Amino acid sequence: MEFTVGQIAEVLRGTVEGDATQPINRLAKIEEAQAGALSFLSNPKYEPYLYSTGASAVIVSRALELRQPVTAALIRVEDPYTSFTTLLEFYQQATRTGKRGVEEPAYLAASSRIGENHYRGAFSYIGENCEIGRDVVIFPHVFIGDRCKIGDGTILYAGAKVYAETVIGARCTIHAGAVLGSDGFGFAPQPDGSYRTIPQIGNVVLEDNVSIGANATIDCATMGSTIIREGAKIDNLVQIAHNVEVGRHTVIASQSGVSGSTKIGDFCVLAGQTGLAGHLTLANRTTVTAQSGVGKSIKQEGVLLQGSPAFNLRDSLRANAVFRHLPDLERRLTLLERSRTEPEKP
Repeated sequence: MEFTVGQIAEVLRGTVEGDATQPINRLAKIEEAQAGALSFLSNPKYEPYLYSTGASAVIVSRALELRQPVTAALIRVEDPYTSFTTLLEFYQQATRTGKRGVEEPAYLAASSRIGENHYRGAFSYIGENCEIGRDVVIFPHVFIGDRCKIGDGTILYAGAKVYAETVIGARCTIHAGAVLGSDGFGFAPQPDGSYRTIPQIGNVVLEDNVSIGANATIDCATMGSTIIREGAKIDNLVQIAHNVEVGRHTVIASQSGVSGSTKIGDFCVLAGQTGLAGHLTLANRTTVTAQSGVGKSIKQEGVLLQGSPAFNLRDSLRANAVFRHLPDLERRLTLLERSRTEPEKP
């Protein structure tokens, strides 16, 4: 695919400084780009590359003031990062739409229906009574169990496993090895010390525009649904337990775990390796920093948490500052105690 700088600027509603007729045929990092490439500048620490890049064009902020002459054409926009993301989405969609048709062997149950313009890779399996929309891309070795529903434009990468009764909205992305709908971790302790399995008869529901990372697992509900709300983004290697609800446009980074029946609000951020205990509620726009553990509900919106157990970031930083000085404080306390107990010298 090839476009001119001017055509790209028109899509982004930007203005061009320089030669708008130059052809663009690929996207690249500003520090690595060569002729024919389009890049962007969002982080100020990369500004020196703007004056040396080999890119034919660079997306920059309207407010950026140049310190040196540039050879690349500039496309000025309000938010370079968002504009470049828009182009990446366009490129990704354009390349994905090339996958169409059915590779053999692939199985589709006679009772299931799939919309137009789809792709089913070799060794994919679709069970009984499924309803799958149009423009769906199903890569090889994907398993979709009975009575599942999948919305238009959703992509399931190789080896994804979707258990029976799962509902996936439109334009979702399920990455390789993800498992949706596996049993929740429900076991009843018995008098003899053994555990009895509690049947998990609920399902998993993903609303529209949800992304599930590679090898992430989302357990079905004991009863009802485990729900991932619209626009939520879940990273690789994340565990979501049964009956959890993840709010709209919430992001959860890798190696995090959410215990059963916890409700996470909208626009929350869970950084890497965070852990949430069960039956909690996190208010909207809660942020939990990396390697923190949350053991109680957060009712106030916009709270920033750190530590294990996690608490308010400012208090946590103060506590950590004191903690770093504990050896010195212990030494001073020991000297003080000695001075009070030792007899005075004449």
